[in-house]
Amino acid sequence: MNIAQILLQSARRLPDRPALAVGDGVFCSYADLSRRVSGLAAGMTSKFNLKPGDRVAFAMKNCPQYWELIFACWHAGLTAVPMNAKLHAKEFEYIVGNSGARACFYEPKEFAGIKGEPRPPVATKPDDTAWLFYTSGTTGVPKGAMLTHRNLLFATQAYFSDIDKLGTGDAILHAAPLSHGSGLYGLPHFAAGAVNVIPESGGFDAEEIFGLMEHWPNASFFAAPTMIVRLLASPAARTPAALKTIVYGGAPMYLADCLRAIDLFGPRLYNLYGQGESPMTITGLPQIFHENRNNLETCGYARTGVEIAVVDENDKAIPNGETGEIVTRSDCVMAGYWGNEAATAQALRGGWLHTGDVGSMDERGFLTLRDRSKDMIISGGSNIYPREIEEVLLRHPGVSECSVVGRPHPEWGEEVVAFVVIKKGLKEVKTRELDNICLSNIARFKRPREYRFVESLPKNNYGKVLKTELRKRL
Repeated sequence: MNIAQILLQSARRLPDRPALAVGDGVFCSYADLSRRVSGLAAGMTSKFNLKPGDRVAFAMKNCPQYWELIFACWHAGLTAVPMNAKLHAKEFEYIVGNSGARACFYEPKEFAGIKGEPRPPVATKPDDTAWLFYTSGTTGVPKGAMLTHRNLLFATQAYFSDIDKLGTGDAILHAAPLSHGSGLYGLPHFAAGAVNVIPESGGFDAEEIFGLMEHWPNASFFAAPTMIVRLLASPAARTPAALKTIVYGGAPMYLADCLRAIDLFGPRLYNLYGQGESPMTITGLPQIFHENRNNLETCGYARTGVEIAVVDENDKAIPNGETGEIVTRSDCVMAGYWGNEAATAQALRGGWLHTGDVGSMDERGFLTLRDRSKDMIISGGSNIYPREIEEVLLRHPGVSECSVVGRPHPEWGEEVVAFVVIKKGLKEVKTRELDNICLSNIARFKRPREYRFVESLPKNNYGKVLKTELRKRL
């Protein structure tokens, strides 16, 4: 099935329902969006002589026309290559060149006049590539994960199974980039005939988001943990009366921040663990499980139709409680990396997606993430997981953010260094206080040997801390 059908089916059933909104105003109905998509699909293929399977790249900020373009690509049987609008020009150049894109758009006005005679959607195969999802590239150059129509439909159905039942009275706020998780989670809302809302700012503004949560009842949104922290710190922070769900993921949500979010928003948080290679769909911690504090240190259990396992260096499953690499398999796992057979063979060996993440599973099947395997610190022959130390440091009332990395050491192999951002208004946080809180909660050998106080942590455009940059500073 062509994933574009989820829009067309809603347009047939619910032609007059709002499909897209900007701020608190409706932009177009489902019938209007369907016509615009069909006309743009026809215009693009005729103007650029595009054929099914060709790639179309775009690097637009969040806007309603974003949806028009991506659905038009699928309607025409083309492969969409969304790029985060905040990337550097050289990164755009790499992705466009690597994908072999036949057309590229940066502004809606570039395709505003491209229209053709509406036609039915191209018949696609389930394993045809719909979305070429480029990884964030925190280590090395980005790789293009080939996400098929089957993958996107599976992720959409898993949303209904695990996260929320949606209807025409619901909404999703797109405050995070549509090129990433927010865009993927727009799909179930289109399938249900809900309204997709673009903030007038085109991005994330805490005060604006609180206002939109009140204007659009039963609203949900996807947020990186850094976004939730900004919502909690906003002077506009308040408990929305009709908020449906906040889905968070993409980076660690520290326990202290999670508890504060539950206090403000109530039982409306859903924690997801996924990757671009298995888009947003590996494990999840549902709303009801947030009621037990012990669950908050996990990222939940396998999503519907998903298998997960923890394996050793020989790809053999290990007992519950032991730490190893997390692997997964499902109809959500990518077909492979675009033009990179070696990386595909490595990532998908044995029929499982090897995530590169380190974790452990308990007897209930709940998964606890430790770290990326590349971020693990080995000191004196012992494995040290930075996230464990970061969780402890964040218990100090003066610590706003922190990130822990390893520094080469001639005797131990590596030693632990913590980069710390203190809360605004404080002049300092004493290192002995940080030492004490570590020694009270974790083994002495895990305690940082140095604390570096910085104004901010380097992050990529999705809010992930760039530990490679921190290591360079050492």
